[in-house]
Amino acid sequence: MDLDLSQRHVAFRDELRTWLAENNPDEALPSMDTAEGFELHREWEKKLFAAGWSVPGWPEAYGGRDCDLIEWLIYEEEYWLSGAPNRVSANGVSLLAPTIFNFGTQEQQDHFLPRMASGEHIWAQGWSEPEAGSDLAGLKTKAILDGDHYVLNGQKTWCTRGAYADWIFCIVRTDPEAERHRGLTYLLVPTDAEGMERRPISRLDGDPAFAEVFFDDCRVSADNVLGEPGQGWAVAMATAGSERGLNLRSPGRFLAAAQRLTELAREVKAASGLDQRRCDEVVDAWVRAQAYRWQTYLTAASLMDGAEMGSEASLMKVFWSEMDVEIHATALRLLGDRGELMDDPTSWLDGYIFSLSGPIYAGTNEIQRNIIAERVLGLPRK
Repeated sequence: MDLDLSQRHVAFRDELRTWLAENNPDEALPSMDTAEGFELHREWEKKLFAAGWSVPGWPEAYGGRDCDLIEWLIYEEEYWLSGAPNRVSANGVSLLAPTIFNFGTQEQQDHFLPRMASGEHIWAQGWSEPEAGSDLAGLKTKAILDGDHYVLNGQKTWCTRGAYADWIFCIVRTDPEAERHRGLTYLLVPTDAEGMERRPISRLDGDPAFAEVFFDDCRVSADNVLGEPGQGWAVAMATAGSERGLNLRSPGRFLAAAQRLTELAREVKAASGLDQRRCDEVVDAWVRAQAYRWQTYLTAASLMDGAEMGSEASLMKVFWSEMDVEIHATALRLLGDRGELMDDPTSWLDGYIFSLSGPIYAGTNEIQRNIIAERVLGLPRK
């Protein structure tokens, strides 16, 4: 592939870089996992949307710019390197939206996508259950059709953004007699639906990043089924591919972290010196971020040529999640005792604590290695 940017791509990058420099908040926003921070991040989403920078890869009809994958990767790099706020809409625009584009009806696309892009609807992910985490096919939440509505009963847990979100995308069992992967349906549920209760779950820092969701005869319109009833597993796997592959964790996030790490290393070296082992760790982290960047560009180029993202997404997920942990762990080793401070949303300790969840969410890395062994390498099962 040609590693040089075209004139069009350079112009796109420069326009975005200028806008971010002129519009980024002067100070970091409060955590999106607080009520105040959630709404301030929603306001930022609205500002992005008004300027056409919320979902540049989407069609113009839904607020996008019809960008190709290379432009989207450029967008992600510039966005993260600028220090712009984290995207509270990520569950929607990065995970659910590609699934709606692939499986949604025209009416669903016209209703949900503009509201998602503008920040009017912020989405939570409702997949995991107390006895069905990585084993998603073991979920038990039931949804029985009653006229033109489904009646939901059951529980979801670890719902990301669930404490304050407006909607939640769920996988439910619509055929209780079917086995495991069969009889599942993908359902879009408003969080103000009668019969739905959510209870915030706090992280180690006390912020309610997640929620438990309880359904007690909760009625949801059958129009909110995404894809066909009973075909929820196939629809969910499309979302999982987005979660593990390009969409949720683009290289920009890790390039920015690696850049911050190199700047930290220079500061530590100037202040107190830096031994060779720590220098090597910083270089290794930077090289990993660059390697992931170019692998992702190669994947994007292949997708633009008609290839499909299959089980190889699991390779990417394992790589970026473990790289994220190591980047932050290296920073804490450089900081020594100072690494224990958590005085702002951009602290290394805060980032490290979050990075530890990476090998767990989007399917644990143990499960991803099984997928890689069986579906990518063709190794036999035990």
